[in-house]
This record gives sequence, structure tokens and C-alpha cells, in this order.
Amino acid sequence: MLKYIFKRLIYMVFTLWVIITITFVLMHAIPGDPLGDKVEKLNEQVKQNYYEKYGLNKSLPEQYVYYLKGIVTHFDLGESFDHPGRTVKDIIVKNAPISAKIGAEGLVLGVTLGIALGVIAAFNRGRYPDYIVMVIALLGVAIPGFVFAALLQFFFGFKLKWFPIQGYEGFKYTILPAIALGLRSVAVYARYMRSSTLDVINQDYILTAKAKGVSDISLVWKHIIRNAILPAITILGPQIAMIFTGAFVIETIFSIPGFGQYYVTSVSSKDYMMIMGQTILISALYIFSLLIVDIIYGLVDPRIRVQGNKDRG
Repeated sequence: MLKYIFKRLIYMVFTLWVIITITFVLMHAIPGDPLGDKVEKLNEQVKQNYYEKYGLNKSLPEQYVYYLKGIVTHFDLGESFDHPGRTVKDIIVKNAPISAKIGAEGLVLGVTLGIALGVIAAFNRGRYPDYIVMVIALLGVAIPGFVFAALLQFFFGFKLKWFPIQGYEGFKYTILPAIALGLRSVAVYARYMRSSTLDVINQDYILTAKAKGVSDISLVWKHIIRNAILPAITILGPQIAMIFTGAFVIETIFSIPGFGQYYVTSVSSKDYMMIMGQTILISALYIFSLLIVDIIYGLVDPRIRVQGNKDRG
């Protein structure tokens, strides 16, 4: 296990380096000057000072080496073009936890409720619970998250006044955004679990367990759910990465000072440093989540042996 994890960590570092390199090249291949509008009315000497400050007066290979050196030596992601005096790392440390909190709440809601609904639908195939779950799944996939967010704001915030609809001052402010963010995960996991559970129920070893007199609770938990959940775990990696990327629009709707606002503005204003920093964060989270998924596979099903051999490498 340790050997496999170490090998995967090496692959993760290499993959992250490739992503950083490609993103760096693409960012600098975009036509235009990232400081053009900001220094347009300044005198020539001040302009040169700005370009020197951000290293834009150097050649592209020099900028690349300097950027990598800063990351490797002291995790320096540079200073934002749009927010002078603030480093990308400081912005991430301050704002990313807010997005992570909302995203994590939405993910937990989506996974737990989606798995439960999928199992219920499978055990009631062709009956009303199955139809209800499928309708929920279709609505969750077909209707965008921002529409759910607006509906939640209107009914539970404006009409019933149960929850605040804007701002961020504690857990109560995250409930509606987390629900809006988690509904799509509910739909996805419900469909996966229903299909997987139906497949497992018809397996020979389930019939054998029933013939041996295994209790219903033990049969459902140890034999059906434990095997049916494996395909659902596969999509957990992308879902973990969506903790940040999926919350951008939701944060705007609920006026939450998370990470999303910087993502949107940095792309439109060509803030290279912010784009690079966010890409590194989200890529690292996604790559690391794939390793977590593989480890969870082994914990859920002992038959799956995590080894650093060719078919697993």
C-alpha cells in the first residue's frame, strides 16, 4: 500500500507539473497585455516599474523558470494583477475555505441522499418510490443549479424567511447554497446507485446468501450496498474537485465572498497569476481525490488489492 501511494504521489507531482506548464503557455499565448488597461495612463518609467515588479519584462522561459522556482521553494504563487499588494496565496487562504465549506456540505448532502434514494428506488423498482426518485433525478440533471438557487431564495428565504438569502456570517448562510449545489449530486448518485443496486440484486451470490438464511439487514448492507456502491465511488473524484468549481455561480447568486468571484474576474481581466493559482489548486485537488478514491475502493471491498503493479500503475 505504501509503495503504491508513493508511486502515485510521484505521478501526481509530474501530472501537476504538466498542467502548470500547459496553463502557463496558454495564458501567455492569449493576445493582449494583462497590464495594458491598468498602466495605460502612467508615464513610461512607472510602466516599466510595473512590468519589472511582475516579471513581465523578462523572456517567457525566464518567467516560467522564475514561477516554478517560487512554487517549489516557498509555494509562492505570485501577486495578483487585479489586487495589488495581495498575493494569490493569501487570497486562496482567505477565500478558498468559504467555498470549500459550501462545496463540502453540498457534496455530503448529494452523496448521502443520492445513495439512499438510489437504493430505495432499486428495491421498489416499478413502483411509486422508484418513479418519484427518477423524477427527482431527471429534474436534478435537467435544471441548472442557479435556477434551484433562485427558487430556494424565493420560497425559503423571501416567502418563509427561514434562511438568509445573501451574505456569509455563519452556518445558517450556507444551508441554501449547499442544497442548491448538492441537488445535482443527488440526481447523479441516485441514478448510479439505482442501476448498480439492480445489477447486484440479480447476482448469484445474493441468491446464495438468501438461501443460507442471511438476515435482511446483513444482506442489504454487507452484500448489496457494499458491492453496489463501488461504481458510485468512481465519480467521487470529479465530485470532490467540484467543491470549488461548482460553487462559482452559486456564490454569486448568494453574494458569498468565496473563491468564485476571483475565478470569474481573473479570466476576464487576464490576471495570469490568479488563473495559474486557481488552476494549480483545483488540479491538485482533483488529482489527489483520484488517489483517495482508489484507497476507498480497497476499504469498501477487501477483494480489491491496491498494488503498484503494471495493471494498477
